[in-house]
Amino acid sequence: MSRPERATRCLVTGATGYVGGRLVPELLGAGYGVRCMVRTPRRLRDQTWHGRVEIAKADAADHGQTVRALEGTDVAYYLIHTMGSSRAFAARDREAARVFASAAEEAGVRRVVYLGGLTPPSRPSPHMRSRAEVERILLGSGVRTAVLRAAVIIGSGSVSFEMLRYLTERLPVMVTPSWVRTLTQPIAIRDVLRYLVGCAALPDDVHRGFDIGGPDVLTYADMMRGYAAVAGLPRRLIMPVPVLTPRLSSYWVGLVTPVPAGIARPLVESLRGEAICREHDIARYVPDPPEGLIGFTQAVDLALRRIKEADVVTRWSSASMPGAPSDPLPTDPDWAGGSLYVDERHRTVDAPPERLWRVIEGIGGDNGWYSLPVAWRLRGFLDRLMGGVGLRRGRRDPHRLRIGDALDFWRVEEVVPGSLLRLRAEMRLPGLAWLELTCQEDKGRTVYGQRAIFHPHGLLGHLYWRTITPLHGLIFGRMPGNIARAAARRPGRTGGGARP
Repeated sequence: MSRPERATRCLVTGATGYVGGRLVPELLGAGYGVRCMVRTPRRLRDQTWHGRVEIAKADAADHGQTVRALEGTDVAYYLIHTMGSSRAFAARDREAARVFASAAEEAGVRRVVYLGGLTPPSRPSPHMRSRAEVERILLGSGVRTAVLRAAVIIGSGSVSFEMLRYLTERLPVMVTPSWVRTLTQPIAIRDVLRYLVGCAALPDDVHRGFDIGGPDVLTYADMMRGYAAVAGLPRRLIMPVPVLTPRLSSYWVGLVTPVPAGIARPLVESLRGEAICREHDIARYVPDPPEGLIGFTQAVDLALRRIKEADVVTRWSSASMPGAPSDPLPTDPDWAGGSLYVDERHRTVDAPPERLWRVIEGIGGDNGWYSLPVAWRLRGFLDRLMGGVGLRRGRRDPHRLRIGDALDFWRVEEVVPGSLLRLRAEMRLPGLAWLELTCQEDKGRTVYGQRAIFHPHGLLGHLYWRTITPLHGLIFGRMPGNIARAAARRPGRTGGGARP
């Protein structure tokens, strides 16, 4: 396929998410100009491609903002959808699609490209029905549209892959629901991206949907056994039973894997119906590579290699969680006069600033939180019981953090290398919470700073803070000393942060 003309410009929504964050560099590599439409531009600041793209701040639910973001672009990628179990998700997805379709037509966009789902012919889940409805809305607009329908996407960090990975690794013997026997056609993330990029150069008369999938048609049980073989695990014993409903299955997945039950449920529901390609017409416009499509075994091998090399570019948790707060920072003027509770601590560290910063930036995940690991695990368990994310999301990279990264039940809100790490809580709370960790040099001394901030919502929020205040001495009180000791160890021995 020939390289596009220099003037071709693509707009990408969902650039902070799993697929969008990987699509942007692929489009740049193919010679396209790229504009990213995001609600929070600073979340893209640490991306390696940040300086090569335009950034438009816009909310997809706002028609005027979306029109302005789309103006001057030729191809618009619609990668927005809601994950979670809220009953309002379908209405939100429907309204956002209508706004985007109308805005694209008004802005004079030549083509819209949408990544949807392979909908089973019978008993589609609510989320798959919503994907199909978004497809109809976009195809019914006045803009030429290409829809790519995919089933399970296999790639390092994808939510489907993480669910498969943890279920297989943690359960050598599995009593499983009946949906593990349903056929599906998984596809490697590399092939998804290749199709998405190729859609930017489709002929103007192409206006339709395409089924996309890899070369293998498998049951979920086949995929678990296949994963075990690639990962070098003993053969898994899988015993399907008919009594596990999607709701019960989602709690089971939420217990065993990092994927919260609220996100696991739509995934599980979508696996109940067969998701197999009924055509492969996309190959007429985006030809298969000479070596063929990537098979399931190769896709798993590639994903595991990425994980082993700590080269996971984006993860499912890159996108904001449903219901996650989007309030202003506690340093913003709007907070003046508001109720803020603060727990602030400092500690002189017997180590150079760069050593302290390595410990700060390495916090969470396998390194833990340098204070009462049992208490942190209990808080994570309680959060999952309430439908939250818990601690199992871990880290994208073991050493480096960037804005927007999920970090256990926090989200990285600001990183000033060598100086500041600010985390926003995504656990279930009656208010908003932040944790700031700082590294400063003062008169030749290295000083560690720590500030926990809580903005209560209503009386329950005030009661919550006053109730947990005694625990702060145990949890937050121990962190400075443990972090200082970790930084003071000789280089190469700054791990073990979970020790009290």
